[in-house]
Formats: sequence, C-alpha cells, structure tokens
Amino acid sequence: MFSHIVIFWTDPKNSTAADELIAGANQYLKPIPGVTFFHIGKMVGSHRPVVEQTYQVALNLAFPTKQAQDDYQVHPLHIDFVEKVFKKNCSRAVIYDFE
Repeated sequence: MFSHIVIFWTDPKNSTAADELIAGANQYLKPIPGVTFFHIGKMVGSHRPVVEQTYQVALNLAFPTKQAQDDYQVHPLHIDFVEKVFKKNCSRAVIYDFE
C-alpha cells in the first residue's frame, strides 16, 4: 500500500475555500483510477497541544502501489484539480507520502 496525505491551508480571503476544495476533490480526485481509499475533511479542533491545528483541510489517499500514485499525479483529472481548484483556494500545502 502507498499512502498520500495532503494538508491544505486555504486562502483566508475566501470564506468558502475549504468547502470549494472539498467539493473539487470529490469531483476531480475521487474518480481517478487506482485510488483505493479516499477521505477528505476539515480540521477538527483538539484540546491536545500535540495536534496540528493550523490547517483547514486534509486529504488522505491510498493506492495499491507507488506506481499507481505516480499515475494519479499525471492523470488529467488531477491536473484539472490543481489548476481549477487548488490554485484558487489554497495558500499552502504539505504532502506526506509513505509505504
């Protein structure tokens, strides 16, 4: 299994950015072949100081192999998501990939 985690900081000037990001991910990323697990959601606050709470949205994807994730990265729907959704709604992203 190959995991791909993306942490998004949305544009603070756009009050609907988190919702637009989630809707866009569901539209463009979820149907891409090779995705075996898809979960996107808003940050949940915590009283625990070790929990990162500065981001607004996180995406958790799993693939059967690293090659499937590599194919996902160049898929036209992923490119559309980056161009049409990510760039207009996000100020920053951090990505964690692991096997």
